[in-house]
Amino acid sequence: METTDGGRRARVLVAMSGGVDSSVAAALLKEQGYDVVGVTMRLFDDERNGEGGRGCCGFQGFRDAARVAAKLGFPHYTWDFRNEFEASVIGDFCSEYGRGRTPNPCLRCNEVLKFTELLGRAPQLGAGLIATGHYARIAPKTINDERGTMNEESWQLLKGMDARKDQSYFLYAMTQEQLSRVLMPVGDYTKAQVREMARELNLPVAEAPESQDICFVPDNDYEAFLRRRRPDLFRAGPVLDTSGNVLGQHHGIAGLTVGQRKGLGLAFGERRYVVCIEPEKDAVVLGTEDDARARVVEATDARWVSGSAPVEPFRAEARVRYQSRGGDALVEPLDGGHVRVTFDEPQWAPTPGQAVVFWQSDFVIGGATIGPE
Repeated sequence: METTDGGRRARVLVAMSGGVDSSVAAALLKEQGYDVVGVTMRLFDDERNGEGGRGCCGFQGFRDAARVAAKLGFPHYTWDFRNEFEASVIGDFCSEYGRGRTPNPCLRCNEVLKFTELLGRAPQLGAGLIATGHYARIAPKTINDERGTMNEESWQLLKGMDARKDQSYFLYAMTQEQLSRVLMPVGDYTKAQVREMARELNLPVAEAPESQDICFVPDNDYEAFLRRRRPDLFRAGPVLDTSGNVLGQHHGIAGLTVGQRKGLGLAFGERRYVVCIEPEKDAVVLGTEDDARARVVEATDARWVSGSAPVEPFRAEARVRYQSRGGDALVEPLDGGHVRVTFDEPQWAPTPGQAVVFWQSDFVIGGATIGPE
């Protein structure tokens, strides 16, 4: 990706949350010679005060992003994406829980908001590129043509250099066209290095705490959020064992997730975990720790970084959730965007609605959504 465009500096729109990562991303690009413009996306109104809280897209984030832009000397705008976020992320979040699934709103936000809506609007500010503060890397894949000339063929998505902060799990759905227009400059650094750069630049967000919660859910109490939004999801239903025997009642499938042990409201002589949710029966199935593990994971809506599905099964490192250790697996692409993943060792609680993602070395091959459609 060139920093110039016909003799002019290439303009890049930096998605600024108000946090240290996107702020340093903007600083790095400005230092590299890009014409930087910052945009903060207004995604929701905080239900507690109507202003948006301290989270990654809250009201404080707007102010912090504007302060960083002023410090570094480039323009900053706040764009209203509330309608799109409500329809594509919050609405999906609620409906997925109603289907007995556990959604990943960060994955959805990246796919729909950052790399579709924001990228699509970037030309309004004269920008052909956008940048984010993700800990991941994008690189061209080149081949030799018959004359021995290196030609750019496609784009590759790689893990970030900081293994503890790598966010490539959340990005597997990016298309080749998106990868060709997106920059992720902090992916080449560790979090400690990014913090130090922010301190050296005297950025006002250098010591800003990291946001770990779902940005639009006050106090990370997703059950209370769902009860306000969709009280119909909290209907009592049976709690079953794996043989179909009734053990008790629950107060709504939206308050439960596969792998959960606490908060079931039932006492047993041994630990029991949610191993299955059956929304058509409003039923929850409990089992042992072994029941909650699985070697074979079926998934749908597969996405492939190369733009096309592999024609043969392949070996890969795979993970069934962002913070899982994952393991080696055989990945079998199937018809209709389906995929079957057979792990060498059983994985803890593969959860419908979450993503299973595949890597070979540092390279993201693709991913899919766990569970039936």
